[in-house]
Amino acid sequence: MAEMNRACDLLSDDELFERFDSALIPNRDYRHREHVRTAYVYLSRYPDLAEAALHFRRALRRYAAAQGVPQLFHETLTWAYLALVNERMRQAGGGDSFAFLRTNPDLLSHRDGLLARYYDVSAITSSPLAREVFVLPGGKEG
Repeated sequence: MAEMNRACDLLSDDELFERFDSALIPNRDYRHREHVRTAYVYLSRYPDLAEAALHFRRALRRYAAAQGVPQLFHETLTWAYLALVNERMRQAGGGDSFAFLRTNPDLLSHRDGLLARYYDVSAITSSPLAREVFVLPGGKEG
C-alpha cells in the first residue's frame, strides 16, 4: 500500500474511494476537485442517485468529523453536486474520474461554474439553513 499522505491526483478511483471512505486523506489534500471526483466514484459504485447519496453523505460527514471540521459539511452543496455529476455521467458514459473531470471542467469552478447557473453561490454557502437541509435552487436560503 502506498503512503497515506500522497496527493489525491496520484490515487486511482478505487484508492480514492477506500481512503476517503476510511477518512485517511489529509484535509489539506481534499479540496473541491476531490469532492467532485469522489462524487463520481460513489455514483459509479452506486448508480442509483439516492443510494449513492446515502453512502456519500455518510462518508462525507464521517470524513469531516475525522478531520475535525464537521461544521464544513453542507447539505445543499452535497446534493446539488451529486445531482449535477449524476446527470453528466448519464450523458457522457463511462471512464474514470480523471476523464470525467477533463470533459466537465465547469464542475470544478465552485464560484462561477455549473452550480452558479442554479444558485447564488455566495448566498447558499453562507446560509445556515442550506448547510442543514437541501434548499432548492431559487428558494429562500435565509
